[in-house]
Parts: sequence; C-alpha cells; structure tokens
Amino acid sequence: MEFPAKPWPVGTAEELEPLVRRVLAANPSAFTFTGTQSYVVGSGSEVAVIDPGPLEDDHLAALLAAIGTARLVAIVCTHTHKDHSPAAAPLKALTGAPIVGCAPLVLSDDGPRSDASFDPDYAPDRVLADGESISGEGWTLTAVATPGHTSNHLCFALEESGALFTGDHVMGWSTSVVSPPDGDMTAYMASLAKLHDRADSVYYPAHGPAVTKPRQLVRGMIGHRRQRENQIVRQIEGGTHKIAEMVPAMYKGVDPRLWPAAERSVLAHLIDLERRGRVVRSDQTWTIAA
Repeated sequence: MEFPAKPWPVGTAEELEPLVRRVLAANPSAFTFTGTQSYVVGSGSEVAVIDPGPLEDDHLAALLAAIGTARLVAIVCTHTHKDHSPAAAPLKALTGAPIVGCAPLVLSDDGPRSDASFDPDYAPDRVLADGESISGEGWTLTAVATPGHTSNHLCFALEESGALFTGDHVMGWSTSVVSPPDGDMTAYMASLAKLHDRADSVYYPAHGPAVTKPRQLVRGMIGHRRQRENQIVRQIEGGTHKIAEMVPAMYKGVDPRLWPAAERSVLAHLIDLERRGRVVRSDQTWTIAA
C-alpha cells in the first residue's frame, strides 16, 4: 500500500464512530506507516486511551486535548514495542489513570529488529487475561489474547459497537512482523484463526486505515502466510538452504533495506515448520526432514 497524500492528521482527534476517536503520532516510518494511532474510547465523562504511543511531548499533549474534561479511567496497551507503550507512564503521572492490558515484557532479541524495540519501563497496574474486561460510562473493552507478533499481544473488543482494536496483529496496509525469539509464527497463525472465527464488524489497527471487511482480510492473511511457507519449502527443495540466500529470491521487488525484516519472518516460518517436522536445521542450514 502507498502512503496517503499529506498532510496527515497528526495530533488531531478524528471521530471514527460515536465511541471512538483516533489520534495520530508523528512517528512515520517503513514499519509504522503514517505513525502510531492512539485511540480514545468513550464519549461521556469516562474514557480510555488505547496504545498511548511513543514518548513524544506533542503526542501526549494531543491525547490530553482529546481527553478534555473527561476522566481517564484506563491507559490500555496492546503490547510493549516502543511505538506503543512508552507514553503510558507520563500519561498516568498526569491523570492518575491506571495502566492496564498486556503483560510486561523485556527481551533481548537475537537479530536485527525490523520495528521498534521493546519498552523496558512498561509497568502495568493490571494485566488482563483473555476474556477479561474493563469498562467506563457507555463502553466496555474485552481483552482478546493474540500472541504472535509479540508473546504479550492483546487485541481489545469494544462490546457496544463490534469494533476490535488490533494493535499490530492485523493491519490493512501491511502484514505484521513476526520476529523470533519473542515473535512466534505458530502462535501468530493460531491468533489469526481465532480472529477469523469472531464476528467483529471493523478493525482499528495501530497503524494504517480501519479495516471494514475484517474476516476477508484475515482469510487473505492466512493464505498469504501459507503461500510464504510453501515458497520456503520450494526454496529448500531447490537447493537453497540458508535464510540470507532465500530472501532475495522470495522478496524480489522489495526494498533491500527491508530484507532484514524479511529474514526474521522467514526464520519464524522455518521454526514453525521445524516444530511440525517438515524441516530440520544444522547451525544455519535448513533441509527437508527425511
């Protein structure tokens, strides 16, 4: 997907539906699209903020302006990459609202990151398990556990409207990065199947436009991942046994600067295939299982 024409609505509270407003942070990149989108949920005296975003003064000020005179009752985080959760702590300090949602996670990756690194300072007041809810005046958010992009990733269902806030798990502009060791393709595929079985009416991702045909998109994403898996198997069968040699052939036309991210995704697929007994590895060499 191409970037939309500028100007982008950075810092503006855009109403998407009566209970949902979106505020865009000024952190665009090849991995965040136009930037992180924080969401303000609620139209009455009590609101929640989902994914407060990066630690940027202008974005924090925009969130406070969007909250206005309402009471912030929850700062909700889908996961702890640095483009999602760092603003939670200062927002809590300014409003007194608790930080709820995903579990904390501090992890040293074993390879080049393809998106923001983890937020080591994230400290939730309450961790939500799958199916647990928080509520305020006129709204209820229910946690939907969706590990894969990260092991602690949660989506949040807005019960009153049928919307689902999908964080980085499902986005309309790009597939999610799954980078081991924390990113897990087996878990990611199971989480996609879980969402496909739901009846959410619209997805609000942390990056990119709203998804108005959720099940159709998820079905396509599952198919895309299976195609990638088959592509990897064909590469190995054809005599290519190292990830660095697979990626240029598999990602023709993709900016080479994104190849490190592609290598992480290929590794995630190979680990999944290894678990299922389809491939084996010796050091950095992968072969078809006997």
